[in-house]
Amino acid sequence: MSTTTNTNTNTNTTTATTATRGQGQSIDLAGKIGLIDGHWQPRVVAEMNDYQFKVVKVLGAFEWHRHAATDETFIVLEGALCIALRGPGYAQGHAIVLTAGQMAVVPRGIEHKPCATVETKLLLIEPRGVVNTGDGDAGGRTVQNDQWI
Repeated sequence: MSTTTNTNTNTNTTTATTATRGQGQSIDLAGKIGLIDGHWQPRVVAEMNDYQFKVVKVLGAFEWHRHAATDETFIVLEGALCIALRGPGYAQGHAIVLTAGQMAVVPRGIEHKPCATVETKLLLIEPRGVVNTGDGDAGGRTVQNDQWI
């Protein structure tokens, strides 16, 4: 069995190969988040089957968006996150409020708008290829997929 050690700590991101998908090793989430310069710029740290684990720093409000074909998991590592929801089954003004150590799953097809009043650090879990701004047209907050850190 071969092993791969990734000691790259600069802020460059690359596409991971099968051997470096973050498997079979310890991943320092706080250290990885510390390499991200801006907000709302998710970076992949590992893959499991067809799912990606992404770290991101957020501050302020994101845009309303939805993912028609998949659920999306938000895990707060540090800070606080409010996720406004709208769609079938949700009353107007419904929101989920999360603090460090809490998580929520936004169901597929439900519009949501994450917002953080303080810098918040998250772990996201979603299928490979999911666009961060959802199913609509790409905009100023859309980031390229599969950016690894």
